[in-house]
Order: sequence, then structure tokens, then C-alpha cells
Amino acid sequence: MTKRDPIFPEGRHALYDLHKYSAAVRSGDLLFVSGQVGSREDGSPEPDFKRQVELAFENLRAVLKAAGASLDDIVDVTTFHTDPQNQFETILAVKDAVFTEKPYPNWTAVGVNWLAGFDFEIKVIARIPQNA
Repeated sequence: MTKRDPIFPEGRHALYDLHKYSAAVRSGDLLFVSGQVGSREDGSPEPDFKRQVELAFENLRAVLKAAGASLDDIVDVTTFHTDPQNQFETILAVKDAVFTEKPYPNWTAVGVNWLAGFDFEIKVIARIPQNA
């Protein structure tokens, strides 16, 4: 078996070490990004929901950048929501500010009852550009 090719953004390594997972794993030209949440630098949840969603996307950008990719390289998105009915309008506003041009990536939204103190999580699969 080929060893995993882990990707980590600058900083935040203690969080990944503590919970024993990689921020992302490269497999050929695909990047499988672990769920990113809207955490502050110390790892705690951002209490303002809109800002929490924005931080999750910022954390996602950092992981993609570490692999030589960007939001434009995302193929598939899965998001997790603790209260989809009441949160979706805010999430869509942030998403629409992030993904401004067609074609948009695939998107699956899942309602959950627990995210370790967070209210939003995003995980993606991206194709790493050949020049990365």
C-alpha cells in the first residue's frame, strides 16, 4: 500500500496532532480535504454563526493553498449543519460570495445534531492543478 501523502496548512498543526488526522490527503491529482470548521486560532468555535461559516471557508482556503490548489479547483462539496432550516440563508449568502461564477462544484448539505461545539463544517474533494 502506498503511504498517505498528507497536506497541512501553515499553523494549526497542534489541532491535527491532538485529534490524529490530516488536514487533507493527496491521492494522484485529487485532494481529499477533511472537514473544516469555523474555529479561531486557538481552535475554539467562533460564536457568531456567519463569521463561523466565513472562517470555515478561510480554513479551507489555507488547506487548498498548502496543496497548490484553490477554491476554483473544488469538484465536490459536503457541508454539515446543526440547524439547516434556520442557518441555510446565512450559509447560502457566504457560499454565493465564495463561488461567484459557473460552473459551480457539486454540493451536498447534511443536517446533523453534533459538530463538537461548531454549527457548520465543510469538506471537499479538489483536483490539484498540474502545475502545483
